[in-house]
Amino acid sequence: MTDSRRGTDAPPSPAERSPFADGAAFGVGSLPHRDPAAAAAFAIGEFDIATIPTLPARSSAEAMVAQAIAGLPGLSLLPDGSVTVEPSSVATDTPIATDVSQEAFVGMRAFLDLAPKVRLDGAPVKWQFVGPVTLGVALHRGGLPSVAAFDLAVRAIRSRLTALSAAIADVLPSSPQLVLLDEPRLDRLMAPDFPIPPDEAIDLMSSAMAALASTATVGVHCCKRSDLASMLASGPAVISVPVSADLVDWAGYISRFVADGGVIAWGAVPTDGPVGGSADRHWRALSDLWCSLVQRGCDPVTLRTQSLITPSCGLSAHSVSVARRLARQTNDVAKRVRDQAGATRFALGA
Repeated sequence: MTDSRRGTDAPPSPAERSPFADGAAFGVGSLPHRDPAAAAAFAIGEFDIATIPTLPARSSAEAMVAQAIAGLPGLSLLPDGSVTVEPSSVATDTPIATDVSQEAFVGMRAFLDLAPKVRLDGAPVKWQFVGPVTLGVALHRGGLPSVAAFDLAVRAIRSRLTALSAAIADVLPSSPQLVLLDEPRLDRLMAPDFPIPPDEAIDLMSSAMAALASTATVGVHCCKRSDLASMLASGPAVISVPVSADLVDWAGYISRFVADGGVIAWGAVPTDGPVGGSADRHWRALSDLWCSLVQRGCDPVTLRTQSLITPSCGLSAHSVSVARRLARQTNDVAKRVRDQAGATRFALGA
């Protein structure tokens, strides 16, 4: 297939390829560590793509919604993780400042402290932040009217993304960044009682991603089954979804997405249920899914070469030792994907 951006039928040369493809492994984000330095070492050492961690087991301030509302007047987090709102104190139009020295960003600070010591600059890094749909739902449930909740959500997310990306670039100026919006509430997007319609949710995600469009590769993560059409309509460069047989029903959307250069981060290693001793079962599940997608018209080459491999969700619910086992199973699946992708590129003469 001709790539209109290059005017040639040849695959891109190694220098042109994105570091966010070819089956590279990264983490979803949250880790179980209470020691930030140990978490940073794990995040850099256990994945192909260093993954800036959050540490909600260390402090509830590092939960994803808590990070987004840190320091915002009129908003606070209850012990159960829900937001409580004092409407009269909420500032709807004042600038939003992000202070990386806050308790909410200890995991990121530890990562950025370690990164220069291990000469990480130039290597790709991945991080994620709560998306505007999920944050807006939390603010609305906390007591803000729907319009105010989602307006504040997208404004806060855009401001946070810009500030955090700049903080990372200050320490790692040569490292390409992959940033994923974490949107677990997309699983309810089509429910009749969802507070906003799908087209508004799509616009919110698009607006948030646009804040980093010129400085990072940006996408959307949802660790639950969701409406893939809406996720893709928001314009991500990468989508992150758990491996599930029902993805076959979205084969047409997936085929068009990868044909247009999109990358899929396959959540190939489940993070719930029993943890096995090897990655064989997870590799078979991914291979079976790909076979089914190919039967529905997806290109087998792009499925492999335009892929990333992850755990299905964060690892914070596990012990550190189990988290390490899950990370290494993720790497095992990723290696098998890379072997296939490399063989494919060799056959194509890349």
